[in-house]
Amino acid sequence: MTDAPVQDAAREGAAYSDPEPFSYAAQGQTLGFYPGGADRRAALFELVASAQQTLKLCFYIFLEDGVGTELRDALVAAARRGVEVTLVVDSFGADLSEAFLEPFRTAGGKYQCFGARWSQRYLIRNHQKMVIADDARAMFGGFNIQDDYFAPPEENGWNDLGITLEGSAVAGLVEWFDRLVDWTDGDAASFKRIRRAVRHWDWAQGEGLRWLVGGPTRGLSGWAACVGRDLDRGKRLDMFMAYFSPPKRLLRRIGRIAQAGEARLVMAGKSDNNATLGATRSLYHYLLHKRAEIYEFTPCKLHTKLIVLDDAVYLGSANFDMRSLFINLEIMLRIEDAALAERMREFIATHAAASERITPELHQERATPWNRIRWNLGWLLVSVLDYTVSRKLNLGL
Repeated sequence: MTDAPVQDAAREGAAYSDPEPFSYAAQGQTLGFYPGGADRRAALFELVASAQQTLKLCFYIFLEDGVGTELRDALVAAARRGVEVTLVVDSFGADLSEAFLEPFRTAGGKYQCFGARWSQRYLIRNHQKMVIADDARAMFGGFNIQDDYFAPPEENGWNDLGITLEGSAVAGLVEWFDRLVDWTDGDAASFKRIRRAVRHWDWAQGEGLRWLVGGPTRGLSGWAACVGRDLDRGKRLDMFMAYFSPPKRLLRRIGRIAQAGEARLVMAGKSDNNATLGATRSLYHYLLHKRAEIYEFTPCKLHTKLIVLDDAVYLGSANFDMRSLFINLEIMLRIEDAALAERMREFIATHAAASERITPELHQERATPWNRIRWNLGWLLVSVLDYTVSRKLNLGL
């Protein structure tokens, strides 16, 4: 499946630098892709600076560091010029002080914190990332507001992807954000509404453009159900994924695609959480047995979330792990377009070329008894204990 130059580059540990931004038109939408931290930062601040009427922002992590302070000041400036600014953050990922927020509040900005009080939903994380300007232009993806998410690979900044969006799909993002704001300061009754919306909310334009949301529900969320169906009938899979520890039923579907020689997985070789690395590596034996191509991205920490499945491209905030599939609030855009899918496969191939190929021989060499224990403990922690505790506390299952 992978051509010889990519294989050779992977073996040689080709030098890596962030790709340049690029744009693509698909399904009537104009998409801009920003894999480089500096470019992503510039696009984010341009969007904020250009807003004239409204700014709607949601982030999982928002720190009081350099980029966080700069963004707060940009939001203050927007509010002072008459823009209605609403900022939603997650209480688990962000802990903004009153002193930090005071200029924003004074300028008229609206601030909300998801899960601010200990309650049934505390262990549910609002993992979404989005910025919407004037209900007409948007930016979303996997990146948070922290210096590391905009730092270059030579400084071990997070490899991530920000996507700008113009077109009819922005309306779907606006509708979802407005629901989120309505829930954020609510009580247990709102928690029930969140669960219903995660299971039933749908925004689609024809067969090729659809917003998918993930989160806590007794059944499958729209995001988990849709990607599961696509895997069930899929023939070719390319995945560039920060955290990968899916349930067995989805892993088996990936294995079926891999048996035909059509699954390429680029996973994290570096992270800030070794348990997630171990959880992923505990699955390599099965995937390699099914003939999947596996690479570990090693130039820097990996935070990108990108799936290309046949002609469908999945973009957004969700990892391919138990939390993102079944617990956390997530937002994903599914675009079905053959040309875009091929372009994103090229993008993944660029990163595979800078990654280490995990061959059966290399995996066997690394799979010492001690490493297997560590990997299985990572799986237990990430995919069993964390998932089970969160589900029981939040859903009563």
